Amino acid sequence: MNDKLAEMAELLKLLGDRTRLAILGLLQERDLCVGDIVELLGTSQPNASQHLRRLKSSGLVRESKRGQWVFYSLNLDDFPDLRIFLSQLPGRKERLRSLSGLVDRG
Repeated sequence: MNDKLAEMAELLKLLGDRTRLAILGLLQERDLCVGDIVELLGTSQPNASQHLRRLKSSGLVRESKRGQWVFYSLNLDDFPDLRIFLSQLPGRKERLRSLSGLVDRG
C-alpha cells in the first residue's frame, strides 16, 4: 500500500507543474516535436526538453524519431483515469490552431 501511495504522490507532483500539464494537454491532440512545444508555450528549448524528459521517464510520454525530428506522444496506457482529467485542460485546441502555419515535419 505504501508503494502505491508513493507512486500516486510522485504522479501528482509531476502533474502539479503548469508547463507539464500544458504539454500533456497539447499532446492529447497530436504528436509534437520539441520545437512545436517551444513555439506553442513560448518557452525555451532547454526548459521544454527538461519537462519532456521528466514526462518520458514517468511513462506519460513516449518519443519516436521521424527523419531528423523526434516527436513526442501521449502514453496513457498505464494511466487510463488521466484521460478524463487531461480532457478538462483549457486552451488546447486554440493553441494547436496556431500550428497550422508551422512546417509539417512528419
